[in-house]
Order: sequence, then C-alpha cells, then structure tokens
Amino acid sequence: MTNSVSEARGELTSQGDSSERQLVVFSLADESFGVNIDSVREIIRWQPVTHVPDTSASVLGVLNLRGTVIPVVDLRKRFGMPSMEPTDSTRILVVDVGADVGALVDSVTEVIRLSSEAIGELSPVVASANSEYIEGIARTEDRLLILLNMERALAESSAGVGDGQAATQLDELMSEPEELLSA
Repeated sequence: MTNSVSEARGELTSQGDSSERQLVVFSLADESFGVNIDSVREIIRWQPVTHVPDTSASVLGVLNLRGTVIPVVDLRKRFGMPSMEPTDSTRILVVDVGADVGALVDSVTEVIRLSSEAIGELSPVVASANSEYIEGIARTEDRLLILLNMERALAESSAGVGDGQAATQLDELMSEPEELLSA
C-alpha cells in the first residue's frame, strides 16, 4: 500500500489539475473519511504498539518505524467513537503534522481524485466547537466523505481534552523519541 500512495502522489503531480484534489479514503465505524494525499507519508498494516503510561485514552502508544519512534493515535477514540480490536483490515496512516504521527483507522479503502466542485463546506447546523478539523464534505457517486485536516484532528482542541493533556503528551512523544529508546 505504501507504493500506492507514492505512485498516486506522483501521478497527481504529473497529470494533476489544480482544481482537483487527491484523497486517501479510510473508514471508521462505517463512515468514510478522506485526507489530502500530501499529508500521508505511508500506510502500514496494524502492528502492536508500546504503551506509554499516563497518556490520554486516544494515544495508543509508540511504534518503531524503521528506526523512528512515532506516536500512534486511535482516531475512533479521538472522535468519541467506540474502540474496536484490530483486524486484518486495520491500518496505520503515517501522517505528517509537523512530525510523523500514526493514525489508527479501521481500513483504507482507496485513493480517489475529486474536483473542487464536489467538495462543500460543513453546514453550520452540524458544525460544533470540536469540528474545526473537518475541512468539508465531498460528494461521490455513491457516498459522502468527511474531509479531515489531520493536523487539526490531532491537535488539542480536537482531542476533547479541556486541559490540553492529550496534545501536550502527543507533542512530548513526537519531540523526544530518543528518550523512549534509551529507557
């Protein structure tokens, strides 16, 4: 799957139209979400993570990805959905939010190209104070996709933690991975 993202990103660069967006589509609890392909470094199969004590419920722990320790966040928990046990379809999206962070998702379904006309804003009727991570809603032939800004989705205000604990812990895990290796 890693090659698919790289190939798709290259395809967009060589053939792309500025009025199109290319998205990695994934599922969480029977809902479809999309993120800009440029924010996705790679997609890896589920692998166990090392739990870090005293972190928020949405931070599963850390994993060693080819010598780099990255934090892994369960997006189901981050968005207030019930968690589930990993399956063969479970994937970790490694996204760039200033540093690499793993985002646990139920499955990655496809990489698609959408015209900017297919993307609309989130209606104020359904928007809430914690929905600033939603960039919009995309219409495809057979479904609606919730478009996410992963940097905002993994930030403090989206974590639902009023004291900033989750964001602070995520920042600490991203900034000092060598300390975790030497412990």
